[in-house]
Formats: sequence, structure tokens, C-alpha cells
Amino acid sequence: MPLDAICLAAVGEEVSRLIIGSKIDKIQQPERDMLVFSLRTLTGSCRLLVSAGSGDKRVHITEHRFDNPAAPPMYCMLLRKHLTGARITGVTQPRAERVLELELDARDAMGVSSKKTLIVELIGRLSNVILTDADGLIIDCLRRIGGELTDRRVVLPGLIYRGPPAQEGKADPTAVDEDAWPALYDTAVLSSGDKPVCNWLLSAFSAMSPLICRELTWRAYRNVDIRFEETGDNGEALRREFFKLTSLAGQGRFEPWMVYDGDGAPLDFSYTEIMQYEGLLAVTPEKSFSEMLDRFYTHSSLLARIRQRASATAKTVKTARDRIIRKLAAQQAELSRTEDRNLSRECGDIIMSNLHLMKKGQKTLTAPDYFSDDGGSRQITLDPLKTPQQNAAKYYKDYTKQKNAEGFLSEQIRIGQSELTYLESVLEEITLVENERDISEIRRELIQTGYIKAQKKTPDKTAETAPMRFESSTGFRIAAGRNNLQNDKLTLKTASRFDVWLHAQKIHGAHVILSCDEKGPDEASLLEAAAIAAYYSAARSGGKVPIDYALARYVKKPQGARPGMVVYTDYKTLVVTPDEKLISRLRKVTEKK
Repeated sequence: MPLDAICLAAVGEEVSRLIIGSKIDKIQQPERDMLVFSLRTLTGSCRLLVSAGSGDKRVHITEHRFDNPAAPPMYCMLLRKHLTGARITGVTQPRAERVLELELDARDAMGVSSKKTLIVELIGRLSNVILTDADGLIIDCLRRIGGELTDRRVVLPGLIYRGPPAQEGKADPTAVDEDAWPALYDTAVLSSGDKPVCNWLLSAFSAMSPLICRELTWRAYRNVDIRFEETGDNGEALRREFFKLTSLAGQGRFEPWMVYDGDGAPLDFSYTEIMQYEGLLAVTPEKSFSEMLDRFYTHSSLLARIRQRASATAKTVKTARDRIIRKLAAQQAELSRTEDRNLSRECGDIIMSNLHLMKKGQKTLTAPDYFSDDGGSRQITLDPLKTPQQNAAKYYKDYTKQKNAEGFLSEQIRIGQSELTYLESVLEEITLVENERDISEIRRELIQTGYIKAQKKTPDKTAETAPMRFESSTGFRIAAGRNNLQNDKLTLKTASRFDVWLHAQKIHGAHVILSCDEKGPDEASLLEAAAIAAYYSAARSGGKVPIDYALARYVKKPQGARPGMVVYTDYKTLVVTPDEKLISRLRKVTEKK
């Protein structure tokens, strides 16, 4: 994992400067393996995130806000009992271990001061958050570990806490003496065979991630896959780079660096510059380790968890959408058959004009086709059980049926296409959800539109969320709807006649309202509002996005239209590019207020 023991030391050093001396104000447990501590410091407040999840274990300061579950878990209630109001007095890390210990001054139920320690272990699948008292006894832990799960260590309430066992056969890289290097290297040459040098580094030393092992090899030999027999210098270049890195780590000289893939998504991170990709991937310095980890883990993992929980709702919508698509295809095919309805009327006319030549029991009629331009003849199939008049009546009836079907099918296709557009917009909403409330509101919308049955026994008590709020660089207020119901409310009820309405052109997206007076907005605010409309649309990952904008009074809802569907006039169009950093900056302004 990228967050190895040395990287954790860098994070711990940064975090300790911010939280030592702070008091724990609130404690949340938004996910099973995640805790969020709201802290009051001398300079303000911050939130400390602790995650022991298998794929996103970490500790850092976060700017994200999390929704509380309907009922707090038992471990969260225990932490609130013991740690609310406690002061953080120290942050320590056992040498070369992925463990942080938060030392706390707390008060017991009688108001007596007591020492407690919150131990965060980030050690693979057995990662844990353990609360101990002044004597080292475990009060409780996030993940109780019994003898059936591991033969090494038991972590249960009432036992004395013992740290995780050291990794067998691995040395602490920060404690290796340069005089011991030749022996280590010679042993590696004899035992590693044709394995890459980076594999030996990973297996021989603790506290080093695969990324760092490859980086050391690249810095030494400009080749991450080099073998021992290919080095040609008896490991001298590797020794130099190894001790250069450990020296910087020993001095606490860490720098946060992020690696981004070709699409601009975070791919990896480190506490030192990563040069092995040689320009193929973007490697940029970050402002802080907490901001880096927030971007790498919190945003992506939060969205992944929300999307996972939204999958059931998405499946319901996709099933309804696919059903409508199949129905539309059948209706389109049936409508295409009505295009030949005039042939039925013509056959009836030809039969009526040739009644004197026909008799009952006749199976076909061949007669001059006076509807043809070339004056040829037409062969008409007849029902021998019907009279000539009855055969003509049948063709006239088929013509009338097909004519009526054309109007009915055209209307049904129009309604179906409107339903399909609506369901596509709901699917787009689901891809943009940010929290549990967003999912609940989408389900509420689907209940109102009849796609989900309401549960009488378990009513949805989730409070309605407010629209997303932003503030332009020149101080104008901007709001964006999170779902179709909110879009309707924002556009048709909340917006004033002088406000500007914005929406991505001809694609699904949020309704954006730029609040302003009769003087109108400035160009910068209009462009920023357009960027918000582009970002919260189906074109978020695209390039240039056309955004239509008009005064809110020119936006109307057609009679009987589905939520979120509007028509507008007197509009203009801007072309902008979705910019996540701009959106984040405009949104942070309102969150701080």
C-alpha cells in the first residue's frame, strides 16, 4: 500500500502539529470502518478522519462532511462516552510500524482526570482502532480479534494491549547502518537469483511500499526491473540512493507528491518525488499530506460507497428504462406498418368499382389499377367466405384502423420518449449523488412518479436536503439542484424573475440558478455558474460544453411533464469547460460560512 510506515510518519508529523492541544468536540462513525473526530483548536476547528477499511486505511485531516447513520454504532457511543471533551496531548508512532497512538487527557463519569490512548493500527486486513486506559487495558476496539482469526495476537476488551508483532525477516530501513549494507547486499545476491532488485528491497525491509522500492531502483539504475547481475557496481548506486532516502526520512524532510493517470485521476502518492514514470504520468507536489490523502481516498471511496448503495435504485431505473426501450421499438415497428394504409383503401375502392365482375367465393380479383401511374393491373386477395361488398368493407375497416393507430401510436411514442428521457435523467442523477440523502431524495422522486412502491411500514424519514450552494468570485450566490424534484423547486418556486437559469444544452444535468438583481450578473459570475452547470451534467468528463442560460421567468414547465422537464425561451448560449478545482473552490466558500 502507498501509506507505508515512513509515509505514515510524514502524515503523523503533519497531523500532530494541527491537533495536539485540541479538544474532541464530536465523534462520528459514518461507516463501519471509519471514524471522524471534530476537534476544537486554538485557531479554529478541524476534522480528523481515521479509517481502518481494507482498501482505504489512513489517518488525516479531512474537509469532507459525512452524514451520520440513523442510529450511532455501539463503538461510536463508547468513544463518545470516554472521549468527548478529551484533550489530545500527543501523537506518537512505534518505530517502523504502521501505527499511530493518540494520547488523551479525558475525564471519567465522576469528573476525575484520566489518561487514555487511541491506537490506530493500519496493518492490512486486521487494521483496527483500539481504546486503552492508563494501564494499557483495552476498553474496546473497532474490530474484535479472537483466537480463531489469528494465532499471533488477540485483541479483546479487558486484555492488556500488545502491539502488532514485527514482520519476520524484515529490517527497519531507518535503523540500518551503512557498515551493515555490504553483508545485506551480498546475502541478497546469493539468495535472490534472477529476481528484480526492487523485489529484494520489498522483502528485506519493512516500512517501504512497492512504489518506493521501484523508485529506489530507478534512481540508482534508471531501470525498475533490473536484476542483481545487471547492476555492475556491486550495489553501490543502490546503497547511495537507499541511505539518501532514509536520511531524509530520519530528518523528517517529507514532501507530498501525487501521481495522476492520463485522465487526471489520482493513481498513487508518496512522501518523495516519484521520477520512475519519466513524464508518462503526471507527478505533482501537493499542498499537504492531508489534502493529498483526502483527494486520493476520501472523495473516491465516498463516491464508491454511495454508488454501491445506489446500485439497487439504479437497477430499478434501468429495468424501467429497458422496458420502455423495448416497448418503443415495438411501437415504432407497428407505426411503420401503418404507412401502407392507403393500399387498403385503394383495394376497397377497386373492389367497389368492379362489383359487377365479381361473385361470392372468389379468392382473388385482378382488375385495372387506376391508382397506378403506368395504368397496370392489381391483384387483390379476397376472402371466399365473404361477399364482394364485405371484402371491400374489410379493406376500408383495415384502412380506418391503421389511420387511427397512427395517431394513437404517435402519441404513445411521444409519451414513451418523454419517459425515456426522464429515466435517463434519473440515471444521470444517480451518478452524481454525494451522500445518503441524495439517494433518499431520488427514491422519493421515483415513488412520486410511480416507479417505486412506497413502503407503508417503514416511511422515509430522511430530511430533505438543500440545493448545492456556491458563491462566485465576485460574491453572487449560485444554487444547483441535486435531483429533478429539487430542480423543479429551485427553478419554478425559489428563483426570482431577475435570477439567471442555466442548464447544459440538450443533455441531462442540474438546473443552476444565479441569484442577481435587475442589474444582472457580471461576466465572471455568469461563466462560473455555467461551469457549475457543465460540471453537474452528463458532459462532466467531456471537453467544451454548451450551456444555455435565460432569465428564470422565461423557463416554464409543460402541463403534465415529468419532474425536471422544462421549456425555455429568450436564451443565449455559452461554451465552457468543466473544472473540478473551480467547483471545489466556489463550494468551499459557502461551506466555511
